[in-house]
Amino acid sequence: MGHSTDARGLRFGARGTPAARSFAAHVLRGQAQVTFLPSTAAGAVFCVALFAAGWEYGLYGLAGTAVGTATARLLGAPGDRVSSGLEGFNACLTALCFAVFLGAGHLSTAALALAGCVVVTVVTAAAVNVLAVWGLPSLTLPYCLLASATTIAAPGFRRIWHHGDALAALTRAATGPTSLQPDDVARGFFAGFAQIFFMPQWYVGAVLLAGLFVASRRAGAVACLGSAVGIASAWALGAPAAQIADGTMGYNSVLVALALCGVFLPARGATLAYASVGAATATAVSAAMSALLAPSGGHTFTWPFVLTTLAFLAAAKSFSRLRTTAPAPSEVTVPEPDVPIAGGPVSGNAPAPQAP
Repeated sequence: MGHSTDARGLRFGARGTPAARSFAAHVLRGQAQVTFLPSTAAGAVFCVALFAAGWEYGLYGLAGTAVGTATARLLGAPGDRVSSGLEGFNACLTALCFAVFLGAGHLSTAALALAGCVVVTVVTAAAVNVLAVWGLPSLTLPYCLLASATTIAAPGFRRIWHHGDALAALTRAATGPTSLQPDDVARGFFAGFAQIFFMPQWYVGAVLLAGLFVASRRAGAVACLGSAVGIASAWALGAPAAQIADGTMGYNSVLVALALCGVFLPARGATLAYASVGAATATAVSAAMSALLAPSGGHTFTWPFVLTTLAFLAAAKSFSRLRTTAPAPSEVTVPEPDVPIAGGPVSGNAPAPQAP
């Protein structure tokens, strides 16, 4: 399925579509690719969600995705990566990270975010090439590397750090009640989606979940399972109720579930169970990463998702019931029209479906 993208298509779009409209579609797909969906409709809903959290966050997310996409295009990245949004999602998260942790209202933050989106595009190319040796996707590894390096280094530069003391702290045992109330569960379920984009508001998560369902009902259902597993495993392990309610214990589980059921592995019963185990594992890895990174501020970003997913995908190569007959996962795909297809959406991080 799908159609090839040539230079003319990238410049003018389909049948003379203006270049600006074509580029806008690439940018919106880039925002949707944060959850593996090359869908302009989902990207538009995600954009609305970010603006609902705050106009500055909506602007940073949209501008960051545009800068990353434009940089990749100017550097000559493969056309299908640009058009399907693969060159935008790491830049989107990078810009939002800087806005949240460095202060969105500072000119220095805007300048650093601009530079960061350019740099993360280069890091993305490096990560794609290195991980391709093992047939593994880069996921959000480029963003995690840059975000960690920046937030660790930021307190050492007075012109970009505006929060006084550094965030370093010693690892401490969890405190606070662990009993969950119904409203804690409800808020945590939706906030888990919002926290993917650093937003704590449950209603932002509800809009993001709606965007997932707009692109693919299967993806939306798998994401719901991931959020539920994250909450259940965090509660079973005794995580503080406040951390579950604010979504910080569940967002990595959402991404892991999506990656392992229908994106890099085929959507079937065995992979659904495998994805559930992966989602629960990500919850434990989240606490481990938080403790490990406490001396540098404790920001886990999406490290638990990256590490868990790469480990489970590498292991899946040994399990015949999990493998697909399609080629090994590749991050080079051909964009499809923004409609669901059999077996789920065409993901920019997964192999394109093969014609019968």
